[in-house]
Amino acid sequence: MPPLLAVDLAPGAKNSLVLRNPVMPASGTFSWGLEFARHFDVNALGAVVSKGVTMVARQGNPQPRVAETPAGMLNSIGLQNIGIKKCISEMAPIWARWDVPVIVNIAGDTPEEFGEMARMLDGVPGVAALELNISCPNVDIGGIEIGQNVEAAGRAVRSAVRNTDLPVIVKLTPNITDPVGLAVACEREGAAAICAINTVLGLAIDTRRRAPVLPRARGGLSGPAIKPIALRIVYDVARAVRIPVIGCGGISSGEDAVEFLMAGATAVQVGTATFANPRAPLDVLEGLARWLEERGIADVNEIIGCALPEPVA
Repeated sequence: MPPLLAVDLAPGAKNSLVLRNPVMPASGTFSWGLEFARHFDVNALGAVVSKGVTMVARQGNPQPRVAETPAGMLNSIGLQNIGIKKCISEMAPIWARWDVPVIVNIAGDTPEEFGEMARMLDGVPGVAALELNISCPNVDIGGIEIGQNVEAAGRAVRSAVRNTDLPVIVKLTPNITDPVGLAVACEREGAAAICAINTVLGLAIDTRRRAPVLPRARGGLSGPAIKPIALRIVYDVARAVRIPVIGCGGISSGEDAVEFLMAGATAVQVGTATFANPRAPLDVLEGLARWLEERGIADVNEIIGCALPEPVA
């Protein structure tokens, strides 16, 4: 008998977010999901996460936007997207026909704008949950500017939670001294779950031009290079909060997913691996299921957090 894979990402929330399995793509690596639906059945995944949506459409940063690095890549996309109104009118009706929950990643310029966007998406058919992008390093306002400030992050979460009945997930930046303190603050303001982590700030130099490869110099590092960082933050956050944690960072195999689940993640996101292999999320899911079956583990929930220390009595 195949193992049970269902997980709950919003226990106790007004609207449930029970996934058939714990694997989903990471925001910004799966576009709107439409392109990947031509490669495999996206309904097989636990959820689909949209690219970052802003209040108004954005063209993104100048090219080049991506630079390959050892064991990873730098990106500086700049939240190119069609804007929230077109997302609601053009994308949501398609998602509503899918048999998989869609989590919409939203990026506000201010804490209050997160609340306004949450209000606009509340009750929209096809939208199952929100992921607050308070951690994008590639924009001038909002993003990491909010995610590095506990008070501003708390206001963003509070504003979103008060304006929607949808589960609110908060995506943390690793570019902060105390991500655990930030996660605890977000939980206190009503976040249903924490996603850890977004990209790590990095830089690449073009030695021929004697200048940074990316026009904005810095970019977000992702891929296998950041997996140990992501795993450490998931482990630390999972010990500190009572809400579910979603692990993200360098996951490309079923065994990678197992590590994050053992470290306390309830679900995982697959990101950079999809650029080389569009089927990567499905491959991770199949690898996870195979790993559990080979070891006679009947339910994926049995391994969630099993590597965490026992709580002090």
